[in-house]
Amino acid sequence: MSQLTPARRTLAILALALGGFAIGTTEFVAMGLLPNIAEALLPGQYAADPDGGVAHAGWLVSAYALGVVVGAPTIAAMSAKFPRKGLLMVLLVGFVVATVASAVLPSFGLVLVARFVAGLPHGAYFGIASIVAGDIMGPGKRGKGIALVLLGLSVANVVGVPAVTWIGQVASWRIAYAVVAALFALTLVAVSFFVPRSGRDVHATIGRELRAFTVPQVWIVMSLGAVGFGGFFAVYSYISPLVQNVTGLSESSVPLVLVVVGLGMVVGGLLGGFLADHSVKATIFVGLFALVGALLVTVLTAQYVVGLFVGAFLLGATSSAIPPAVQSRLMDVAGDARTIAAALNHSAFNLGNSLGAALGGAVIAAGFGFLAPGWLGIGLALLGVVVAVISYAVEHRTNRRAAAARTAGASTGPIREPVSTH
Repeated sequence: MSQLTPARRTLAILALALGGFAIGTTEFVAMGLLPNIAEALLPGQYAADPDGGVAHAGWLVSAYALGVVVGAPTIAAMSAKFPRKGLLMVLLVGFVVATVASAVLPSFGLVLVARFVAGLPHGAYFGIASIVAGDIMGPGKRGKGIALVLLGLSVANVVGVPAVTWIGQVASWRIAYAVVAALFALTLVAVSFFVPRSGRDVHATIGRELRAFTVPQVWIVMSLGAVGFGGFFAVYSYISPLVQNVTGLSESSVPLVLVVVGLGMVVGGLLGGFLADHSVKATIFVGLFALVGALLVTVLTAQYVVGLFVGAFLLGATSSAIPPAVQSRLMDVAGDARTIAAALNHSAFNLGNSLGAALGGAVIAAGFGFLAPGWLGIGLALLGVVVAVISYAVEHRTNRRAAAARTAGASTGPIREPVSTH
């Protein structure tokens, strides 16, 4: 793709990032519309028990996350040999259909299924788009390409989620999902016009992609992403009660705090991609320790308005600086299975989403208060550091053994066949 002009290169990256923007919007917008959805689809339960109705509607969030976890490796493995641009367009069509279905289906059960289906292309899209973006950016700029695609996800938290949530509150949650479907349709058009065609990997097979699961390092790095990112989601999932019950601000302040988190994500995502191109290892370790620092700032100063907003920005920045490096690491350790490795990154982070939210809710339910998820997040982030140490220690030992084997082979020389005397 070296023949691309700078303008065409920019338009192609923007088209891919627009998909990230639409995905980020569809993934998080439900969190702000759960009461509206519960009132419409679960009217009896919501009238009798509003909190229970909202909690029941929260299954829509879990269904989407489960779709991501299931779809990322499955679609990536099955489609590894297909041309990447065509596959991106097929995935975007899937997004459009599933999101339209989310907007028009009449019952909660059917909408639940639609949200699961909508989550299936999520990881595969980001994985394939990241590979295409890396190819477009050229050698030595893979991390930047990944970060630019993920930047759409970060910008969604600043603009897309608040705007579409407002539309859903003013008009209807169904209109909100219709707007998201329109974003996916716009992305489909942009990708078809601006993303260059790329050749397919003729040697790719489902078996080759699935062999990534036989590589211990793949599991270690996935655990790193899930555990480390779980530290962020332990706090982010409960940012609303933190703002209202610890800082003492009104409910109307929550969207502003979320915007600050999103701004941090934009800054951190760009910085993380830049750093990952220089050193994946350093970016992972620095990012995790920085996340620990951001969590500390949050739990120690959240009772103050300034401390809350500073902590929110730092949480967004540090959490989004890590994913480009983790995705690059996964692609490095998976060998030839680049497609599934890039997609597995998003399975890992959605597992982190579920893990952090579940554990954060557990410590709140146990009566430890709304700052407890922050302390829990610090523990998870530090556990992520431990997993990263294990990953690189295993790599160092493997490389040392390989070097020793090569040295031994060179010292003994080639094996000579015995000379026959017959």
